[in-house]
Amino acid sequence: MLNSRHTVPLALLMLVIGALTAAQALLIDWVPETITPEGTRVDALLWFLFWTSAVFFVIVTALLIYSVWAFRADPDDESEGKPMHGNTRVEIVWTVIPAILLIIVSVFSIIVLDRNESLAAERTTVEVRGQQFAWSYVWTDQGIESGDLRVPVDQQVELNIKAADVIHSWWVPDIRLKQDAVPGITTRLLFTPEKIGTFEVICAELCGAGHGVMRSRMIVMEPDEYREWLSGAEAEAEALRAAEGNRPAASPPGADDESDTDGGE
Repeated sequence: MLNSRHTVPLALLMLVIGALTAAQALLIDWVPETITPEGTRVDALLWFLFWTSAVFFVIVTALLIYSVWAFRADPDDESEGKPMHGNTRVEIVWTVIPAILLIIVSVFSIIVLDRNESLAAERTTVEVRGQQFAWSYVWTDQGIESGDLRVPVDQQVELNIKAADVIHSWWVPDIRLKQDAVPGITTRLLFTPEKIGTFEVICAELCGAGHGVMRSRMIVMEPDEYREWLSGAEAEAEALRAAEGNRPAASPPGADDESDTDGGE
């Protein structure tokens, strides 16, 4: 094979296709920089899958293109090709290699999932509620509800995600993770933000006419700043509940009219 007249042009074709494949992978920012260790592990798995697939893509595409060009029939050649039978060696190779790769990917995926699902002893727990077409966040212990998710940096966050109507999907591209919000079920998502900032929360599951505007924000804060916000929001929520508790009950409909009639008599 190495001495065949096809070796050099086929190798050059593979180099060209490989270079184009690598260029489109490395020169384009396909995803934002991840801000979590969970996202780093997911990226490692995805890039392993990509480069493994790229190798086979280059080989198969180069062989296909070269075969179409090098072994094309003459325009006036209507003869049948030579009969071919199975090649046991080749069939074994193209069965064993994918099987080995499948085992590697499975083990890799299990390791990533196991590490990403490990619960930390100290973590921030927030309840996420999805409904058409908004996200809300509840800190149940403090009685706080907000349209923005605020979390401390460098501490694991546990989201308990619920849906009030249809299926939604909570997703922040910067953490690489998403989780469905399913009516009647509480799903869980764990991540540890390592960068301070504001990041967009997107619904990644078509949920109706307003799906495209179902957005909110995740605000990652310094721990001291987060605790200060949490205390202030808790005090504000308690004051609001107290004010609502002291508010006089509304009169039933028509009561004022009856009073006016009685007074007139």
